[in-house]
Amino acid sequence: MGSLTLPKLLVVDFTKENLKPGSNSWSSACTNIRTALEDHGCFIALYDKVSAELHKAIFHAADELFDLPTEIKVQNINEKPYHGYVGQMSYVPLHEGLGIDYSTTLEGVASFTKLMWPSGNDSFCESSHSFAKTIAELDKIVIRMLFESYSAEKYSDSHIESSTYLLRFLKYRAPEITETTMAFPSHTDKSFLTILYQNQVSGLEVRTRGGEWINVEFPPSSFVVMAGDACKAWSNDRVLSPNHRVTMDMNGRETRYTIALFSFLRNMVQVPEELIDEDHPMQFKPFVHVDLLKFYDTGHGRRSQNILKDFCGV
Repeated sequence: MGSLTLPKLLVVDFTKENLKPGSNSWSSACTNIRTALEDHGCFIALYDKVSAELHKAIFHAADELFDLPTEIKVQNINEKPYHGYVGQMSYVPLHEGLGIDYSTTLEGVASFTKLMWPSGNDSFCESSHSFAKTIAELDKIVIRMLFESYSAEKYSDSHIESSTYLLRFLKYRAPEITETTMAFPSHTDKSFLTILYQNQVSGLEVRTRGGEWINVEFPPSSFVVMAGDACKAWSNDRVLSPNHRVTMDMNGRETRYTIALFSFLRNMVQVPEELIDEDHPMQFKPFVHVDLLKFYDTGHGRRSQNILKDFCGV
């Protein structure tokens, strides 16, 4: 028997000059993105809008943030579950994360910065805001492509207008000899889309529809674009919201930083009529996006093997 070749994630090049709506390269990218999100729930985006300066600045910002005393970091509180500080937890000792809500607005980033650095930190504020806005542009392109590929493009403007963006700084330290290498357990995201950017330390693993785990390699200037549970619901169960986890190398000594942008909707999440037919009856009732997070934050939600079915299944 030959060795099984695991599926590689699709790579979509957003740096092409001719990637304009209506062009052939746009149409084929629309189809590729939809297929990738249906098969694997994620793909790799080559996107060159993060300059070398911004790349350096955002990881320097991560260093500065995680160097703060814990009693300052724990002030990152949000009434929306999983939007604030996560850390110091016995079952995920290697992981720590902080979130900036409304990160594409200067007010959102400035209020977070003031909370962490009462005397101010302009460079942190500027690089975080600039990074969030830059990556939100990629999110909007992907939304337009995905919606168009389902002939639901008439909804893309209102979807984009209703999107808010949570920027999360995620740290995974190298394990000690006696510690687990599981830096973050298997889960699905509750976002609509998640876009991940990492330093040179790998560790992300994604489970395919067929149940295989694949290690995700990030080429230079690349992002992983991943569907969350809200996208799966919107697509009437066509898109996969993939289970993913982070495993650290036992012999690695370096810290892994990921900067993640999560999109959430102010509007209801609902299946467009274009995605309902005899072969695809409606699977999910419309819901308020933040209510999905709140449901997940209950014992019932955390134990659920099929969160969308339990939360809003028809």
